[in-house]
Amino acid sequence: MQPRNMSMSGVVDLAAVKAAQEAKTKAEQARAEAARQGGAGAVAPADLVIDVDEAGFERDVLQRSAEVPVVIDFWAEWCQPCKQLSPVLERLAVEYNGRFLLAKIDVDANQMLMQQFGIQGIPAVFAVVAGQALPLFQGAAGEDQIRGTLDQLIQVAEERFGLTGLAVDPDAQPGAAPVAGPEMPAGPHDALLEAAVQALDAGDLGGAIQAYQNVLSDDPANSEAKLGLAQAELLKRVQGMDPQRVREEAAGKPADAEAQIAAADLDLVGGHVEDAFGRLIATVQRTAGDDRDAVRRRLLELFEVVGTDDPRVVGARRALARALF
Repeated sequence: MQPRNMSMSGVVDLAAVKAAQEAKTKAEQARAEAARQGGAGAVAPADLVIDVDEAGFERDVLQRSAEVPVVIDFWAEWCQPCKQLSPVLERLAVEYNGRFLLAKIDVDANQMLMQQFGIQGIPAVFAVVAGQALPLFQGAAGEDQIRGTLDQLIQVAEERFGLTGLAVDPDAQPGAAPVAGPEMPAGPHDALLEAAVQALDAGDLGGAIQAYQNVLSDDPANSEAKLGLAQAELLKRVQGMDPQRVREEAAGKPADAEAQIAAADLDLVGGHVEDAFGRLIATVQRTAGDDRDAVRRRLLELFEVVGTDDPRVVGARRALARALF
């Protein structure tokens, strides 16, 4: 089975915006501390592959994903394809030298984790980046496919979240705990960003939007606030929509800009990123004038929601350019 496209956005998980910033800060702290101590805190190659159970999942996967992408190999002793795939992943974890951490989970002993990830069959490989889970591929895959997927994961984790991986020391003792970085002072907009997240948790989309706008009025380039604002505005737009009516109207009016824009918002909130992009690109081709410009602008807004470095956004930008010119 071909590896599925990866989602780095956590489309409607707005708390992930804050998690991403925290992950980047922690990565910077770890690098600074390692440099200060002359390499202290490095892990041994043997520590790049770990067995994880339900009790240790938060510590070993979620918390570590703020330092390094964690690739999860769901396997079982009776699974023959797992016996072919797992050694490849373990070898690549060592070869990639700390760019990702491999967590192995026995599904027979950890049924709850299997259910939480919605796994229907094994082997299944996921990743967790800055607390966000995303599927990589299911079933046996060739090494070239695996390498390509890992390279993409590592690139986006570094560019979007500032995660450059773990320092590896061949002479380090296995099991040694990395040295934690020092506490960093709060940023000038942390209180407003925290208020935005709290407003979202309370369902106050208007309050969250205002908090993000307040940050951007003082710091227009703040990436965390820009992403949070785009996502909060998306959620506010779909609030109160009747999904069945919206989709019926979009199906009956393929050239109606307003109908297609509303349906694309629903697509994105539902996690159907490619459907949302494809719908609006097709509408750009069918419309002209102000309608076409409205569709184009909404598509650019959705690019911001997903993340401009997401591979699906890159492809959709090329498709949009072809549709426009």
